[in-house]
Amino acid sequence: MPEFRGMNLMVPEHDTEYRGYLLAAGEKRLVMKKCSGCGLLRFPPGAACPWCQSLESIWEQVSGKGTIYTYSVVMQAIQPGFRDWAPYPIVLVELDEQRNVPNQGDALRITTNLVTDAGAAEKEENVGIGKRVEVTFFELGDGLGLPQFKLSDEPPAGAVWQFQVK
Repeated sequence: MPEFRGMNLMVPEHDTEYRGYLLAAGEKRLVMKKCSGCGLLRFPPGAACPWCQSLESIWEQVSGKGTIYTYSVVMQAIQPGFRDWAPYPIVLVELDEQRNVPNQGDALRITTNLVTDAGAAEKEENVGIGKRVEVTFFELGDGLGLPQFKLSDEPPAGAVWQFQVK
């Protein structure tokens, strides 16, 4: 059974949307659903396009590069597997493929953990809105993977903003 941070993960065979996403991640590929009607990419990978309501879509591989759009820091983890990580950052990454598309309010964004090269939670003082990130993959088992993001060596997209860290 797939596992993440000591927790068993159940991904039903009939959950084709998330299963396809996690299987691609198991192959170290980040994929998004691309609408056959309007051509927009979307996440999460639901059955219908949120913009044109088309039910037709294909998986499309994306670069896995993006910018931290916003973030939060979890101070007290509820899930036992994350307690030793706290405090840890959760980031909303705007992927490069569809930045400010279809408009500035709606773009291709993914909520994810921000980790170090070693797979540990990134330190709060290193996180900032505007910093560049890239995908990395955690192997879950059974051919499944979990995309997570880490800080990139690329320069930030504009000025970086951070919460006040004490």
